[in-house]
Amino acid sequence: MKILVTGATGKVGSRFVPHLIAKGYDVTILVRDAAKALPGAKVVVGDLYDPDTLPPAVAGIDAVIHLAALFRTFTDNEGIVKTNHTGTVALARTAIAAGVKRFVFVSTSNVYSSGYDHPAKEDDIVDINDPRAYSSSKIAAEQELLNLDLDVRVLRLGFVYGDNDPHIEEIMPILKNWKRHPGSRMHMVHHLDVAQGLFLLLKQEGLKGEIFNIADDAPITLYELADSVGKATEIFDGNAGSLADPFEGIMDVSKLREIGFRPLVPSYYVARDLDIL
Repeated sequence: MKILVTGATGKVGSRFVPHLIAKGYDVTILVRDAAKALPGAKVVVGDLYDPDTLPPAVAGIDAVIHLAALFRTFTDNEGIVKTNHTGTVALARTAIAAGVKRFVFVSTSNVYSSGYDHPAKEDDIVDINDPRAYSSSKIAAEQELLNLDLDVRVLRLGFVYGDNDPHIEEIMPILKNWKRHPGSRMHMVHHLDVAQGLFLLLKQEGLKGEIFNIADDAPITLYELADSVGKATEIFDGNAGSLADPFEGIMDVSKLREIGFRPLVPSYYVARDLDIL
């Protein structure tokens, strides 16, 4: 099976592509810089900003795993929309023209807001007018992709960590700026389980148009996460008050479990104890 992976040099892609190659897939990666090749993968130089560079990347490809994105930490809202929405749709349309059979789109739990009164489910309402450009751009991309004549599957990731990913350290200044309740929880997912989820969506039949949440079994409080890296007292001042929405930040992952997902790393503390952070 010939697979195109975008975002192959990013946090998720650089850890996932070696799994694909190890399993014997014929892997092509789309990069802007040929010097960023990964061992065992064919390199096509192109850019989501330039649709004319995309046809060589999808030629002869059976499935696309689209990981490339600009994240919430970027301040370039125009670039975020251009990458996450416009570029994604351009890639999908190019894939259709090339006869690609399957398109796995990696989205985010950030599409959800608060106030659901339950862990967020895939069919809960999301706001395409969300003022957060990262969230709204992902929602717009999801909705447009699902209306194309293409076998699209969407995987909404929790907070990804592990395998020497600096994501946890990087989010600490953001936690301080958020000023959220220390008892608020974050639903996390280890890179090993992201890979598991991607393989499920890549291989299984009958998932066209489906959206899946992926996260572990034990959401962690923001206080615990900050405390694990010695930042709790710096971020939280001890005057928290009551927790307004105990479900904010939590996802329902039962749908993915129905197609065989079981977390290999069920909690952050398991990852810490196994030394796979």
